[in-house]
Amino acid sequence: RGQYREAAKTAIIIANEEQVNGNYRSAHDVLLGMCQQLRHNQLTISSDLLSALMLLHSYILVRLHVCRGDHNKAACMLIRVVENISQFPCHIVPILTSAVIECHRAGLKSKAFHYATMLMRPEYRSQIEPKYSKKMEGVVRKPPRGPDNKLAPDPPEPTSPCPHCEYNLPDSQLSCQQCKNTIPFCIATGWHIVRNDLTICPNCNFPAITSQLEVLVEGGGTCPMCSEMIYPHQLGRVDFDNYLQTYLQPLS
Repeated sequence: RGQYREAAKTAIIIANEEQVNGNYRSAHDVLLGMCQQLRHNQLTISSDLLSALMLLHSYILVRLHVCRGDHNKAACMLIRVVENISQFPCHIVPILTSAVIECHRAGLKSKAFHYATMLMRPEYRSQIEPKYSKKMEGVVRKPPRGPDNKLAPDPPEPTSPCPHCEYNLPDSQLSCQQCKNTIPFCIATGWHIVRNDLTICPNCNFPAITSQLEVLVEGGGTCPMCSEMIYPHQLGRVDFDNYLQTYLQPLS
């Protein structure tokens, strides 16, 4: 077991180097491969490994959501990525630009204004693609104002219950302030999973919100995590407590 713990630490280091160099899919695949090795050997996946994979997967989900025209989910994942922008040093300006565009499309105009303001910093402004420059400047010039002429807040994020304690949380929040548990992320959305609508990919065994993954693989499609083919009939409902015990609890 000691050798696998060391291998997991090494995988995180290698993935981090790939991520810093802008090779996000390679970094994602290194971490996914390590997770699969640990599961195959019935060993626990560390929170550091899962957290690193979650962030890279959130980045990869952005393109999927944009292609499907789901700007709310794309904005949600970009907000998470921007909160960790130092881990994406090769693409800070393109990520911020995408965040402005998707947040604006999703009606999150305060967030869009905030990110556009970041792009106006001298170290970033000259790197904005010319076709987006006027758009970014326009967002900065017209901040969303409320009746009191102050910056208008964005609408609250939709909520769903924590699968551990049923406390209502924003969909994208992966830790519960009520029970203090970390919540597994859905591979189809990037949101936290929910107890009564849980499934797993039959290939990589990562969890998903059943109804959301079914939409992605309708008629046959690939898993957003492992890229293997999935058909809707393969997605059975999974008991949350059994999932925790089988895949996330340390083995004695």
